[in-house]
Amino acid sequence: MRRLSLGHSTETTLIAVTVLLCIGLSFGTDRFLTVANAFDVLNISAVNIIFAVGLLVVLISGGIDISFAVAASVAQYLTVLALGALGGGNWAEGFLIAGVVGTGLGLINAFLIYRLQIISIVATISTFNIFFGLLMFFTKGVSIYNLPDWLSNRVVFYEQEMADGSWVELTLPVVVMILCCVATSFMISRTTTGRKLYAFGDNPEGARRFGINIGAMHYISFGWLGLMAGIAGLMQAHYAQEVVPNALYGRELDVLAATVLGGARLGGGKGSVLGCVLGVLLVSITQNGLNLMGVSPFAFKMIVGAIILAAITLSSARLDKLLPEALKSSSRKGSQRS
Repeated sequence: MRRLSLGHSTETTLIAVTVLLCIGLSFGTDRFLTVANAFDVLNISAVNIIFAVGLLVVLISGGIDISFAVAASVAQYLTVLALGALGGGNWAEGFLIAGVVGTGLGLINAFLIYRLQIISIVATISTFNIFFGLLMFFTKGVSIYNLPDWLSNRVVFYEQEMADGSWVELTLPVVVMILCCVATSFMISRTTTGRKLYAFGDNPEGARRFGINIGAMHYISFGWLGLMAGIAGLMQAHYAQEVVPNALYGRELDVLAATVLGGARLGGGKGSVLGCVLGVLLVSITQNGLNLMGVSPFAFKMIVGAIILAAITLSSARLDKLLPEALKSSSRKGSQRS
């Protein structure tokens, strides 16, 4: 019950802050508080929200991952190359290949953390550099602009021209984002696996003694993030209508800040999909409003840095919770041998 009340408190606070921010930005520019701009923010935020709900599962389980954006870049590049070799492909094959590649990269992180007992942040820093280095080495940094028609043609589920001549559009990335949010919410709140992930993140040793399969928790959480990363990479390629190897490079910090700001706790055991989405939207709304006001994008980077600092400071994690339980147990084993 305490977890639920804290989660609702975080979400309520984020909604209040977002409303106040929107009111403030509406005074700065008359183009901000419009239906068309609201849909633009939603379309632009779709990829980051897909990333965030995947990262949320890892954070709930007590881990941390900063390699997912690079994994998405690898997934989208390999997907386009594979489908090009197969004659073009279609959406079903695209989602399948991107999902498999992303999941595979996530499982590599889980293996390093669980089997080799490497701290999650250290393991994912390593794979971040390995994945990105391999991608740039084999592609030589060359972008792909000649995409299959099914991937490059915009898919619009709903569009409406407003009185001022602007257009409101509900695009494929938003629909996919909604499905990813629903699937993630169902898994963490409506299944036994989700309850085990919360228990493992909140008290790893207690979960182990209760009989929860610790290895499975690692593979499920990082595999889920890998799956979301693969899907997000495909949506990014569709949205940008190109595949640029380093296009997603650096996005992991923005997503991590927004996810923690949304109530996910560094150290595990806390977080919700709604809070996660609100955290991403708060960052996106801030960026959108500053852009419309003509503020330098470099200034926004400073604001994102402040958000990261605030998010980590306000989270209830202690630094020792960033270390996996396996590291603590190994220390106990060493003391027992001595």
